[in-house]
Amino acid sequence: MSKNFDAILSKVTTFPKKTVAVACAQDTPVLEAVKAAKEKNIADSILVGDEDKIREIAKEINMDLSDYEIIDVKDTMEAALTAVKLVHEGKADIYMKGLIDSKSFLKGLLDKEVGLRNPDVKTLSHVCVFEIPGFDHLFFLTDVAFLPYPTLEQKVDIINNTVKVCNACGIENPKVAPLATVEVENPKMPCTVEAAELTRMNERGEITGCIVDGPLSMDLAIEPEAAKHKGATERKIQGDADILLFPDIHAGNLVYKTLVHTTKCKNGCILTGTSAPAILTSRSDTMEVKLNSIALAAVVAESMKQL
Repeated sequence: MSKNFDAILSKVTTFPKKTVAVACAQDTPVLEAVKAAKEKNIADSILVGDEDKIREIAKEINMDLSDYEIIDVKDTMEAALTAVKLVHEGKADIYMKGLIDSKSFLKGLLDKEVGLRNPDVKTLSHVCVFEIPGFDHLFFLTDVAFLPYPTLEQKVDIINNTVKVCNACGIENPKVAPLATVEVENPKMPCTVEAAELTRMNERGEITGCIVDGPLSMDLAIEPEAAKHKGATERKIQGDADILLFPDIHAGNLVYKTLVHTTKCKNGCILTGTSAPAILTSRSDTMEVKLNSIALAAVVAESMKQL
């Protein structure tokens, strides 16, 4: 089981190296991450975008481009389609966002002819994996960046999508905490009603491969002592949740940014529910976040190939 990003990075090197297709690769943190991924034997990359700018940045960061395939495409949308087509055709394993807006990146991802739609999955969702100081395991936060107000049906898909990421990281039966401000179902608080229903669906075998226990407050989800203090020792989750399922994007994004800006955490993010992993990081994310995301996507890509 991967308990931190070092374990994920090590795991990647045990299977065949993956290839990343980068849409609009003319971005310094992206090229730094791609360079580091190659040096650490995590992944090779095909760089799609403005070749002149790619070479200019590469010179600034001392990046030798002789071992990279560069596809010169100036137009942003054309670059997205070119990169995603490489994955669609099996020439690359992972689709990565470079210096391109999320709307154009997703438009390429969902293109009917060359995109990465998975006919078996209705909902795409975003998962951010965190290594947080003081905790001995990884947390899988979802959805913090993609679905604004997920419905009950979408939350089922989010759980299923995220469980597969957990499985790829070696967590066979992850514990899922549908979060709320209270631990009991309250008709006046819709998110608690949905959390309780997700729990019942899990108990009825409609959600499988995981343990769902909600609604749960954040302290009960992540802090074992809180369960003792609150007399919640009969709960299926007692401070040992793997997946933190947020009621909406506001709650998720606030927690995400609080962790990023107030702790010395490590994280990596991918978009799930597609036929191949897609790396949807922010243009403001650091090189390390992008590198961790490549490693995470590589682990997931390998897991998908084994299915």
